[in-house]
Amino acid sequence: MSVSTLNVTIRQTENSRIHPLEKDKLVFGKEYSDHMLVCDYVDGAWQTPEIIPYGDFSLSPATSFMHYGQAIFEGVKAYRQPDGSVAIFRPIDNWKRMNVSAHRMGMPDIPEEIFMEGLRQLIELDAAWVPNDAETSLYIRPFMIAMDEFIGVRSSETYRFAIITSPAGAYYNKPVRIYVQDKYVRAAKGGIGYTKAAGNYGASMLPAAEVKKMGYDQNLWTDAVENKYVQEIGTMNVFFIVDGVALTPDLNSGTILAGVTRDSIITLLKENGIPVEERPISIDELIAAQKDGRLQEAFGSGTAASMSFIADLTYKEETLHLPDVNTWIISPKIKKQLDEIRYGHVADNHGWRFKV
Repeated sequence: MSVSTLNVTIRQTENSRIHPLEKDKLVFGKEYSDHMLVCDYVDGAWQTPEIIPYGDFSLSPATSFMHYGQAIFEGVKAYRQPDGSVAIFRPIDNWKRMNVSAHRMGMPDIPEEIFMEGLRQLIELDAAWVPNDAETSLYIRPFMIAMDEFIGVRSSETYRFAIITSPAGAYYNKPVRIYVQDKYVRAAKGGIGYTKAAGNYGASMLPAAEVKKMGYDQNLWTDAVENKYVQEIGTMNVFFIVDGVALTPDLNSGTILAGVTRDSIITLLKENGIPVEERPISIDELIAAQKDGRLQEAFGSGTAASMSFIADLTYKEETLHLPDVNTWIISPKIKKQLDEIRYGHVADNHGWRFKV
C-alpha cells in the first residue's frame, strides 16, 4: 500500500487498563485493549474513521443486524517481533476476504485505506497490549454490522465498521478430539459457507455444545448432500497427512472458508516438498487410511487456533486414533516454520508481515 493520506480522528483514553500480560492468564476473547476503531457508512459513503476508547455502542432495539443478520467479521493477529516492534500477519488478505463476505451479504465494500491504515494506527496506539511470550499474540477482530433502525426485510442503508483487539494465548493447549458430524449441516452449495458471516457461527453453537457434552472438542462438518465429504472443523480448515501427502478439502463448492492460515500452510507444505491435494475427501477414505496405517497426521488451521493437532476422530461410534503426536514429522515442522515467520525469527520471503 502506498503512503496513506487517510485522516483518522484519534481520541485517546485517559485511563489505560494495561497490565502485565501473563501467558498463563490470557484467556482467548476475554479482555480487550484500550482503544477501538469505528467508521460509519452513511448516505452511500464511508465517513472519517475514529480511534476512540474501547466501550459500548448505543443501539436501537430496531437495529437491523440484530433482526436479519447482516453482520460479518474477520480474524487477524499481531505478533511481537525480536526487536520489540509489532507485525500483523497478512492483514491485506483479511481485507480482501472481508469484502468477499460483504459482497455476498449485500453490504458495502470497505476501502483498503480505511481497513489497513486504520488497523495500523490502532495497533500502533495499543502496541503495549501485544504480549511478548511464545504462543501469544494480539487477536484483532474487524467487523461490520447493519445499522438501520428499520425492521423491514431489506439491505440496510447504513453500516458500522469497527476493529477491536484482545491479547490472546494458545486457543487449544493439547491435541483435540473431533466428532464427525452427520446430523447437522454447516453450509450448502449456493449459501454463505465461504463467508465469515455471523450466522455461520450462530448455527454451530448447538452442535458444538452437544459434542462437548459427549467429550469432544469440536465438530468435523460434512457436506449437506451425502454427509460424507469432510469440510471444516468448527472454526478451522482441516488437513490430513496420508502416505506423506497433505489432503485438504477444496474450495470449489463455496461451502468452505478460504483461510489465510490454510493458504499459508499450503505454501509452506509445497516449499518443503510435501505434495498437496485440494479435493473432496470422504470420511470413508479416511477410515480406510487409518485402518491401513496410512493416516499419519491431522490438524485444523485458523487464525485463532493457528495449527491444532488432532488426537482422534469419531464417526458413527467408531473412533479413529491418530499416531502419537510426538511421532509426527510434517505438521510440527510446518507449525514451527509458520511461527518463525509470524514472530519475526526468520526472513519474510513471502511479504506476509505487515510492520506497524
